[in-house]
Amino acid sequence: MVRIDCPSALNGYLMKLRFKRWAKVWTPGNIRLHSIENARRIEERDYRVGTFLYQLPVPGAIKKTVTSKRYSFKKRMACRTSRKDEAPTSFLFECFNPQDRTVPLSLTIRAFDKERKIPFQRLIHLNPGFQTVRIPAEEIACVVDLHFPFHIELVPNDIGEDITLYFGLLEFVQEVQVSAKPKEEGKKKVKCVVWDLDHTLWDGVLVEDGPGKLRLKRGIANVIQTLDRRGILQSIASKNNHDEAMEVLRQFRLDEFFLSPQISWAPKGEAVRTIARQLNIGIDSLLFVDDSEFELQQVKASCPEVLVLDAKHYASLPEMEECQVPVTAESAERRKMYQVEHARQNVAETFKDDYIAFLRHSNIQLKIMALSDEHLERVHELTQRTNQMNFSGNRYERESLKNILRSSSLDAHVLACEDRFGSYGVVGLGIVDNREPRLVDLMFSCRIQSKRVEHAFLGFLICKYTALTGKEFHANYRKTPRNAPSGQVFADLGMQEEGVVDGVTSLVFPRHLEVADDGIINIVVMENATVLE
Repeated sequence: MVRIDCPSALNGYLMKLRFKRWAKVWTPGNIRLHSIENARRIEERDYRVGTFLYQLPVPGAIKKTVTSKRYSFKKRMACRTSRKDEAPTSFLFECFNPQDRTVPLSLTIRAFDKERKIPFQRLIHLNPGFQTVRIPAEEIACVVDLHFPFHIELVPNDIGEDITLYFGLLEFVQEVQVSAKPKEEGKKKVKCVVWDLDHTLWDGVLVEDGPGKLRLKRGIANVIQTLDRRGILQSIASKNNHDEAMEVLRQFRLDEFFLSPQISWAPKGEAVRTIARQLNIGIDSLLFVDDSEFELQQVKASCPEVLVLDAKHYASLPEMEECQVPVTAESAERRKMYQVEHARQNVAETFKDDYIAFLRHSNIQLKIMALSDEHLERVHELTQRTNQMNFSGNRYERESLKNILRSSSLDAHVLACEDRFGSYGVVGLGIVDNREPRLVDLMFSCRIQSKRVEHAFLGFLICKYTALTGKEFHANYRKTPRNAPSGQVFADLGMQEEGVVDGVTSLVFPRHLEVADDGIINIVVMENATVLE
């Protein structure tokens, strides 16, 4: 370990660390916050004391004893319980990677309390060069109670014999100005790519050149097929005559890849908003591709949350970080599931205002399975993509899901759904602490929103755990603008608020109430089931 002065680093220096195989950086810690000035004074004082003891002209045994006592004191200070009013916004660290390759680095934070077995884990890819990594404290606090002491460690993976990294700031911090960027680490993943047509999907202008002179852009069919296999939806926003444009897409055998195409002479910003609404996905998960700078800027001004891309870069789409998503058997079928949903909506319209009658006609079946190794990849994908019906905001990494799988105190339920029109696939995850009992996490795919599936599952949990334990059933709910409409399910079933701590509302289902069952959803509890595709 070598200290190197670096004025551009937040704390004024870097620590050069040479890792041998299996090495790690570890420390006990807490989140007691200090002002920048006070933190600097404490660190400088500690540095001077350490330097003085190192240079002290005394026998080695005495120096070793004094150094050991100082270390014990520092450890006790690091293990103090934090004050309840401490509120860091993120864990922030700087790192310089001098290698010419990306280095995967594992960050693990685990509670001192051995009863709390699930650690917070995050795999960070350190690109060559200098970078600052920010992990929102609320993501960590969903897994580890930061008001109590914890262990924190950094481990470089796959390093061979040794590797050198330079670290700057490694701290929980309270930021004065919170970035407007998404809270998830890295760039937000794209759920839908919206394409222009003329000079974007094909060379030429349909209304000027006619269908016969149009030619697909080189390799663009492969790009479209690659995105489709990853489960990234695709649509069209083009100023053209609808029927003529769709006929050209059919001739190119690409029409089936595009959902809810908006082909008209309306502004493209309006078209993009319509696509997001009809597909029931957040507008901030769309990427718009066009060859016209005017149209790109118009969409950006009208829908600032939408990512835009100049059409000349279309070939880079599969390599973009925003398009790097988990690929499962189900993701490859996502477009077809949306097409089946379109058929459902057509039938629903025939029931006019009697939506409940349509749901009964659909014969919806909810299958409940215990989490297993076979589910991990799809469940991981679900936790990374779900926003509107995520009642905790948690984003589980694969290793965390494996820890939940091994836990005796946590029951993880995986949900799959189908009806007379087809399969929805795996659509939900519920995690219950069976000791209280308490629902600690609940998330659903937006595909089953407003279909009473969430009501049926929550009712199932309440009945199951109150019968098993004889206790009242509790639930955690972190309310956000995105999940507030879906959160009505708790009130619909009669759950009552107990209080709010750190932004998480605690709910309880009173024992004297009966669980309402509208009989719309048929529940099947599966034994040793695998992922439905």
